[in-house]
Amino acid sequence: MATTRETLETQMRAAAAANDFELAARLRDELKALRDADTAREAGELYRQQPGGMGLGTSQQRMEPPPGWVRPKKPDPMTKGRKR
Repeated sequence: MATTRETLETQMRAAAAANDFELAARLRDELKALRDADTAREAGELYRQQPGGMGLGTSQQRMEPPPGWVRPKKPDPMTKGRKR
């Protein structure tokens, strides 16, 4: 994977030197996506947002529960106000 990054970086620098800025920008974006993917893998609980999401709150990332987590059981509503 390091060779891919190095290759992309050298291609990006060569494209910028040849004044092909569109290609250099595309390669830069690919490098950034690779770095973001590594960071997300290390974080574990966060995931990259999917483009095209609409509605309120789509700009905020969502936390996901750890694997194997089960929501606790709701309390019995008939016990409200009951004295011992």
